[in-house]
Amino acid sequence: MRKVIILPQRKKIRAGFWDYSNASAYFITIVTQNRIRFFGEIVGEEMVLSPAGQAALDCWHAIPQHFPDVVIDDFVVMPDHVHGLLIFTKKLNDSDEEAPNRFGPQSMNLASVVRGFKVGVTKAARLHYPKFAWQSRYHDRIVKDQWEYERIQKYIRENVAKAVEARHKSA
Repeated sequence: MRKVIILPQRKKIRAGFWDYSNASAYFITIVTQNRIRFFGEIVGEEMVLSPAGQAALDCWHAIPQHFPDVVIDDFVVMPDHVHGLLIFTKKLNDSDEEAPNRFGPQSMNLASVVRGFKVGVTKAARLHYPKFAWQSRYHDRIVKDQWEYERIQKYIRENVAKAVEARHKSA
C-alpha cells in the first residue's frame, strides 16, 4: 500500500475578489532569499548600492518600457529588500470575465510586472553574485485611497532613515 503524504496548504496571499490587472495603485515589497544583503549597505544615513542594488534600481525604471500602462512611483532599495509603488493606469487584461480567473491570464497583471522585474534583477545581479535569489513570493497591497497612497509614499521615502534609527536604538 502506498503512503499518502499530505502537504500543508499554502496560505493564499492575494485578494480573491480582485483582478490584479485593474487600474489601481499597488504597494509591493520584494525580499531577497534568506534576507541576504545583496543590494548594498546603509552607510551613515544613506543607502550605498551594490551592483545588484543598482540593477534593482535600473530594472524598476525600465518597467514602463515593458508595461506602458504601468507608471512607477516611489521606490527604495534596502540591503535585503525593495519597496515600490506601481500605478496601473488602465485595465491591462481585456478579458470580459465576470470573476477573475484564478490562474490566468498572467501576462498583463501585477504578478507579471513583478515577475519581469525579478527576472531582470536576477540576471544582472548574478553577474556579480552567482547565488543571488529572491524569496519566491512578494507582498502587495491594493492602495485604497489618496490618504493611504501618501502614507505609503512617506513610508518608502523614510525607509532608510527609519532603518538607521532602528539600528541606533538597538546599539
